[in-house]
Amino acid sequence: MQTTGIARRDVPERRRDTLQRLTGERDIWVSTAHPDHGPHQVPLWFRWDGQAVWMCTGESSATARNVRKEPRVRLALPDTFDVVLLHGEAECFPDRMVPVDAADAFAGKFGWDPRAEKGSFLYIRVSPKSVLAWRGEPELRGRVLMREGVWLE
Repeated sequence: MQTTGIARRDVPERRRDTLQRLTGERDIWVSTAHPDHGPHQVPLWFRWDGQAVWMCTGESSATARNVRKEPRVRLALPDTFDVVLLHGEAECFPDRMVPVDAADAFAGKFGWDPRAEKGSFLYIRVSPKSVLAWRGEPELRGRVLMREGVWLE
């Protein structure tokens, strides 16, 4: 692993950078598992509301089926050098029962409103219980930024 030129960030800087990425990025990898069929991973559009990640998927998708049976999920931003991993439990909201402000904000970010589509969609909200972030080997130590839903100092 190449580490030349990588400056180790302190925890406040990593947290700030992580929150900026959660606010600004579009895609997140969602890893779910079904008790009988095993793991499933898919990228979805997401919106960070300051407390939780909101995503939306077809109501009959493998992701939707999995989170209904096993709500524990792992989320990852799509950069293998500037890693951000979140772990939490999914809350599910059918498109007709999603909080209006959450659905409106999602539609505003992407210019697409699943509630206006013919098919049924499921909104998934994940409040992270843990967040890990690191850039390269120099930041592996101390990569935990959140534990048990509390940001570390």
